[in-house]
Amino acid sequence: MRRLALSLCLACCAAWSAGAEPQVPQDQAQITLSFAPVVRQTAPAVVNIYARRVVAERVSPFADDPFFRDFFGDFGRTVPRVQNSLGSGVILSPDGIVVSNYHVVGEGSDIRVVLNDRREFNAQVILADEASDLVVLQLDGARDLPALSLRDSDTLEVGDLVLAIGNPFGVGQTVSSGIVSGLARSSAAVFDGRGYFIQTDAAINPGNSGGALVDMAGRLVGINTAILTRSGGSLGVGFAIPANLVAQVVAQAAAGNDRFVRPWAGVSAQPVDAALAEALGAPAPRGIALTDLHERSPFRAAGLGPGDIVLRIAGAEVNTPQEMQYRLSSLGVGEKAEIGWLSAETGGEARATVALIAPPDDPPRAPLRITANVALRGLAAENVNPAVIAEMGLPLSASGVVVTGAQDLAARIGLRPGDIVLRINGAAVPDTDTLARAARANTRNWQIDYLRDGRQASLRFRL
Repeated sequence: MRRLALSLCLACCAAWSAGAEPQVPQDQAQITLSFAPVVRQTAPAVVNIYARRVVAERVSPFADDPFFRDFFGDFGRTVPRVQNSLGSGVILSPDGIVVSNYHVVGEGSDIRVVLNDRREFNAQVILADEASDLVVLQLDGARDLPALSLRDSDTLEVGDLVLAIGNPFGVGQTVSSGIVSGLARSSAAVFDGRGYFIQTDAAINPGNSGGALVDMAGRLVGINTAILTRSGGSLGVGFAIPANLVAQVVAQAAAGNDRFVRPWAGVSAQPVDAALAEALGAPAPRGIALTDLHERSPFRAAGLGPGDIVLRIAGAEVNTPQEMQYRLSSLGVGEKAEIGWLSAETGGEARATVALIAPPDDPPRAPLRITANVALRGLAAENVNPAVIAEMGLPLSASGVVVTGAQDLAARIGLRPGDIVLRINGAAVPDTDTLARAARANTRNWQIDYLRDGRQASLRFRL
């Protein structure tokens, strides 16, 4: 055994000393031996992003006191403070369209983008969407830039090799390798369960956010956005926003939209677990059960109702409300989708075609801002309609007037954005015109009845 080991060692040394040149992989079998060709192809299209913004920070003597800061949170003066953020981005067109994360650059006022070859560009946000954590940037004066192509992220499979490229910790561009370790992730531990992600074990560290997750053909499959970890480092589970959603966001930016418009389902739903499947008489715990539908919901128009279970959208299975919203968003407004569903009435499977529409923005919002010296000074409000319900996450049954902003006296009496004003001094408030008149009432005693998080409450005060 010793002679054999020595012979192998001498043979390896002889091959090394002969100066054999490393070969660039030429086919799919060889490329698994090295990621260098993929990195060489994709790295120039991944950029570093530096953003800064000025925020108002309140200086209070109670800020460090765990007891009094809850009671005096609005006490003290405000001073401007500069916040800096560092992240990554991906070039998707030669004329300088770049995609990154909203939490990296979405509210930045001074954005600088540095390419892999050290060229620098100023950038402007042309579309920002906090819900999907995506931002589309336009680089000033850019042309003939390296760009990545998008892969259909629905073709990914668990086990596919991927590379995460970005600028972790500000040390410069780095590459980490891994596999797709999960699909259809919509965890409550990631962005409060708002998103739908590709899961990977490729290391995603601070600064990697907004960078590229690419396959072995050099195509973009996702935008790196978060890591779920207990240590705060790369020992955890990484998440990326699927390329199909990125494609829709970029398409709307190219069409001139400054915000991302999602198809409106007009439904509330919950995942079907074993207990719910048994209660509904479903053969297996799959799909999502509809619990409520808005009267103008396109799903209601297609024949679905409470208790029905949505199984598939455009041929893809859905098992969480977030997954349904992702499927609709990746198809886009103006399209139609075939829905596979289990009827609560017949117990059998059915199909329907649903029109993918934007949430109706009528009746008119009639925005109101009260600036006069009256009881509700500082209040901003709008009439509730399906678009307002979707934007503010209100219950589907919401109607009347919703608070969109509260400052000055309105904040001091306890009103908050999202509150639905029901009555003022006993009189119903069906619209903002009525609210404006009620706020001018000549009285010192006030009572405001409102809904907050589905619960009715009252504010009583004297001026």
